[in-house]
Amino acid sequence: MNSIDVHELTKDYGGTRAVDRLTFRVRPGRVTGFLGPNGAGKSTTMRLVLGLDRPTGGTATIGGRAYAELDDPLRRVGVLLDPQAAHGSRTARNHLLALATSNGMGAGRVEEVLDEAGLGQVAGRRIKTFSLGMRQRLGIAAALLGDPEVVMLDEPSNGLDPEGIIWIRELMKRLAREGRTVLVSSHLMNETSSFADHLIVLGRGRLLVDLPMQEFLDSRSRPRARVRTTESTRLGEVLARRGYRAAGGEDGRWTVEGVKAEQIGAMAATEGIPVLELIDEQATLEQAYLDLTADAAQFASAAAPPTTRQET
Repeated sequence: MNSIDVHELTKDYGGTRAVDRLTFRVRPGRVTGFLGPNGAGKSTTMRLVLGLDRPTGGTATIGGRAYAELDDPLRRVGVLLDPQAAHGSRTARNHLLALATSNGMGAGRVEEVLDEAGLGQVAGRRIKTFSLGMRQRLGIAAALLGDPEVVMLDEPSNGLDPEGIIWIRELMKRLAREGRTVLVSSHLMNETSSFADHLIVLGRGRLLVDLPMQEFLDSRSRPRARVRTTESTRLGEVLARRGYRAAGGEDGRWTVEGVKAEQIGAMAATEGIPVLELIDEQATLEQAYLDLTADAAQFASAAAPPTTRQET
């Protein structure tokens, strides 16, 4: 199994503990979102997994082996950490050719990933002329070069235009469907909610959450449904008899706390009450995340963010 396994992982920098006895597994076949406030330890953890830093304690392995022990690591693990790391005087094609040649891959694969990343027509340009989004695409192309079984991406949507954001979102989903292990660190909650199947959340170097996306959202929000009917009074009476309280809005819709849409639908059907609109509502990932990490943020502004909810 090509899982990423972290066990009791710890990293100290002088008197500061950046990673505090972390234990989790990133499994293949799903996209795992890696979240946490600034200073939570996400980047340090990724560097420890890749052998770029030495842990103070614990282990981090990929498929049961440390990254430094992997044969053909570029074919096993694709990584995007810093899209600015490519040498600006090289062309995009030559940058990838250097990586391919040093890892025993042919030029054909370079052309494939250039086209997949949307850089085929600018492959001969020097990297220093690239925008942030183009550099990001090049970094993703480099991560895909070895057709790896494990993909680790740090802020892959950074600098991308709307088309690029859709492309990387669908790419991550496809890689997971193919049975690969996909770990994605991001600060963009709305974007993460569009692609992640599972969440790992850190706070002050410690593990706060290791849950499927929907299970996490359910755990941070009370059931709530919105309903619209031509017989509001009757529906209100039915809900009151069942112990639910409905709050009416100016748009004619009723909001009912502590109940799911399917329950309201069943009640309305039993009573013969016509329903024009019926939908579940729950906390957005952003709101649930901020609620979870309120005490774990190392840097926070004074203004409280607005509470929002999304329909499901």
